[in-house]
Amino acid sequence: MPRSVNSVASRARRKKILKRTRGNFLSRKNVWTVAKNTYEKGLTYAYRDRKNKKRNFRALWIQRINAAARQYGISYSQFMGKLGAQNIGLNRKVLADLAMNNPQAFEAIINSVK
Repeated sequence: MPRSVNSVASRARRKKILKRTRGNFLSRKNVWTVAKNTYEKGLTYAYRDRKNKKRNFRALWIQRINAAARQYGISYSQFMGKLGAQNIGLNRKVLADLAMNNPQAFEAIINSVK
């Protein structure tokens, strides 16, 4: 009995990965084994960097809050400590946005915790 292979499904599986590696450099886009490894490595990077993105944004917000708070003579750690003590429930994302786009509101928050 001859060996049966599902070439339609195999070709479709390869085409799917080659389509997703389109735009890569040299053989990374059209050589099956290289493209498959590139694609899998890219998925690994994407998973890792979805986590790192959250980390990077939090660090950016902290830097912005610190820079804005120091203009009013208070450090970031003192400012966040006083916010917590007074039960002001603004997160770092909102505070950084206020510091950048609405300095009057940020100054009012600073004055309320001093």
